[in-house]
Amino acid sequence: MNRLAFAVAATALIATPAFAALKPGDKAPDFIAQGFQAGKSLTFSLADARKKGPVVLYFFPAAETKGCNLEAKLFADATAEFKANGATVIGVTSGNLDKLQAFSADTEKCAGKFPVAADPGTKIAKSFDSVMAMKPDWSDRTSYVISPAGQVVHVYSKMDPSQHVAETLGAVKTWKATHKK
Repeated sequence: MNRLAFAVAATALIATPAFAALKPGDKAPDFIAQGFQAGKSLTFSLADARKKGPVVLYFFPAAETKGCNLEAKLFADATAEFKANGATVIGVTSGNLDKLQAFSADTEKCAGKFPVAADPGTKIAKSFDSVMAMKPDWSDRTSYVISPAGQVVHVYSKMDPSQHVAETLGAVKTWKATHKK
């Protein structure tokens, strides 16, 4: 392959958004994961969180990276609005797990407002088909909204972190409006 063809192919691969295998209507795999909130150790259960309402599960590549720091900050800033709409937020990552505890408490990132869970070996990410193609030992950037019944309501998969909160919050509000008791 000549250099130009290789450059074009590589650029197309990098510019292509990630595509999650799970689609709206699919059953979300339940999981239990160790993680942190505000620097304190915790165990997160998707099944338990769903009992309280919809869950926003967002996968991010690695703690303490530029895009993931921004995404965590955006989710932290919107936590009160997610809670007001009955939703729980959880971030899950396979990358830089040794930095996850500090990341969970940092006021410029999660600010202790929601849990972040470790996914060693990308087991959870693989079950959601949210593994980074270029670095398969890290999660990609995919956000899911999961109903209390365990059904995937919304999927947004794009490496640019800027729209994940708007996408998931909008989906939570739409779900809530159509599922009023």
